[in-house]
Formats: sequence, structure tokens, C-alpha cells
Amino acid sequence: MQILRLNKAGQPIDWLSWQEAVCLYSRELVLWTLGDPIFEIHGGRSRLSGERTVIELPSILACGGDKVARQRTNPALSNRALFERDNYQCMYCARSFSYHQLTRDHIVPRSRGGRDSWVNCVAACRRCNQFKGSRRIEETELELLALPFRPNPAEYLALVNSRRILPEQADFLSRQFSANCRWQMRDSHFYAA
Repeated sequence: MQILRLNKAGQPIDWLSWQEAVCLYSRELVLWTLGDPIFEIHGGRSRLSGERTVIELPSILACGGDKVARQRTNPALSNRALFERDNYQCMYCARSFSYHQLTRDHIVPRSRGGRDSWVNCVAACRRCNQFKGSRRIEETELELLALPFRPNPAEYLALVNSRRILPEQADFLSRQFSANCRWQMRDSHFYAA
């Protein structure tokens, strides 16, 4: 379980471990929080009062600091995030597959000048990817199920942590999804619409 980190403007930045969150608290960089506590960390006892230090960590926290943390405007492309974006479906035959049964297909093949980018890559089963080969879509009988898009920062954070996201984190992030996004939240999980 991870904690969603926001900058002081409330924009999603990254996922934190509980250790990283405690560090931010100890440096007094936490400005505000949202959500119920998900971790309770017990520290040492005060010599004067004998009371034990307790830090309750919420599911979402906003941090300040000398440098304002900025959103990732161009999130890293990975197969896991790409397959999540495409809901583990082949974008050509529309069948669902496991992670190991999918491949990354370049709509405009790299051998023909295509780039390795969010808007030029889709999830494809091995069969469809091999059939397409180094041809463009218009040179085959294949059609794209949906147009590829680059996720915004909130969408990207949902993609890379989709299996361990808490309801309040999912709710917070989903409010910032773009019109391109095909996901809907149901039972604290995102599904393609």
C-alpha cells in the first residue's frame, strides 16, 4: 500500500512508501492531508513525559519544500503501464490477454521512422503483432480498437499503481482524468469504458 504525494497546489506527483512519508513528516514538509490514516507508526518514548511518539499517515499528503515538486508531463512509457492503459486487450483483435501474452506494437513501425511513444504504441497479442510485422496499419486488414493517447499525470499514477490503489486515492485521481481516458472507476478499480 502506497501513499499518494501531491505538490502544494494539489497536483499528483508520485507514490510514496510509508518510510518516505515519515521522512517528509520529520522534515516538516507535509502541508496538508486527505483521507483516513492507513499507517500508524510508533516511535520512541519521550524522556520527559514518557509518552510514545505516534505518526498517523493518511492515504494522500501534500508536500512543500525549497523546490516545488512538479508533475511529470511526459510520463515514462513501460509495457506494464501501456498494457494497463489498453486494459490488457489487444488493440487489433480486441481479446484480453495476460501481461506475458502481450507485446508492444508500434503503429508506425520503428523501421519506418516510428517513435517509441505513448501515441505510437499499443498493446497487441503476439499473433496480431507478427501479422502486422513492419507494415503500417493501412497496409494490412487490421483496425485499431481505440486511438492511443499519452496519459496525464493523474492517469499515469493510476496506471502504475492500479492494483494497490485505495478508494479515496482512486476517487481523487479520477477527477483529473482527461476526456481521452477510457477508464471508469468501479469498486475502487479502474475499468475500460
